[in-house]
Amino acid sequence: MKDIIVVGGGFFGVCIAEHLARGGAKVHLYERENALMTRASFNNQARVHNGYHYPRSVLTALRSRLSFPRFVDEFRDCIDSSFEMQYLIGKPLGKVTGLQFQKFCDRVGARCVPASHAVQDMVNPTFIEACFSVTEYAFDAVALREKMLGRLSDAGVELHMGVSVERVRQEGPGLVVEVRKEGELESNEVHASHVFNCAYSRINHLNANSGLELIPLKHEVTEMCLVEVPPELRDIGITVMCGPFFSVMPFPSAGLHSFSHVRYTPHYEWSDQQGERYDDSLRVLGGHGRKSAWRHMQKDAARYIPLLEQCVYKRSLWETKTVLPRSESDDSRPILLKEDHSLKGLHCVMGGKIDNVYDAIDAISARGLASSRG
Repeated sequence: MKDIIVVGGGFFGVCIAEHLARGGAKVHLYERENALMTRASFNNQARVHNGYHYPRSVLTALRSRLSFPRFVDEFRDCIDSSFEMQYLIGKPLGKVTGLQFQKFCDRVGARCVPASHAVQDMVNPTFIEACFSVTEYAFDAVALREKMLGRLSDAGVELHMGVSVERVRQEGPGLVVEVRKEGELESNEVHASHVFNCAYSRINHLNANSGLELIPLKHEVTEMCLVEVPPELRDIGITVMCGPFFSVMPFPSAGLHSFSHVRYTPHYEWSDQQGERYDDSLRVLGGHGRKSAWRHMQKDAARYIPLLEQCVYKRSLWETKTVLPRSESDDSRPILLKEDHSLKGLHCVMGGKIDNVYDAIDAISARGLASSRG
């Protein structure tokens, strides 16, 4: 039986750990926090993408269209489908027109119909060109975590909470991994045939500490506002796109709506580049001020939908968002899978949205990772 270490207890890490364990491996999952899925897997819009978000990346849209029914079917008891999602096409700074968005939806086979008169009456026609009702849902991150905890237990995955993975090195045919319990100075070494580095914004933490090549990644300190919306908006979600616009949609685990803005949600950005000093995302996030941009978000969004002036701010979720640099040009969200990254058996995996975990698992299976050696 192979011993495999999975680094990171976000949704990607737990799904990959379960997949590998059900394939016959002995899997150890290490998570720095004291609970699973408390970071980027929770601190996001909770959107289950159905392709609409990517009119400038048809490939990402088509992958979303394939993943959406699969994710909804597998995690149906963690899904909120009770609201109606609206996609509004903004102007004058939009990167797509209403007609282009309709043609894009037709091309990828996604439902897109004119929004109701009630929705159309909410918007300022000076800044909104077209309104469409679409099929898109939200996930409950707390329910999803509980479900995955049960599945990890059933699969026999051994959890190591509050433990960070610091370094990895080659030794013979396998890998030696240095792990350290939070709050302790001493570290321990464990052996594995494969290590799957699924630490999202901290993928390069392990690489940098181990003297390995850094993977080019772009990071942003982001603020996701949680708000109480007026009664007219409680059963709908709204995304105004595609350009410097915003989204407000149900956030099931808190019984509120998330509110994000392309211009104001990112507060600070930096990149990991080989040959440059590595900046740990935890240090950057912890050292960044918590001055909310909520009023700027609300003021700008209310120009498009005046009713948003009635939203009541409750709190903000602060997190590091990480993307591949090439995603900046077309807003695509491909997965990252670096097989045997600098060391035989070290695999780095990252995804830009929760439902493209299937792309990662399918790629791991197709490449036969963790099945070629004992």
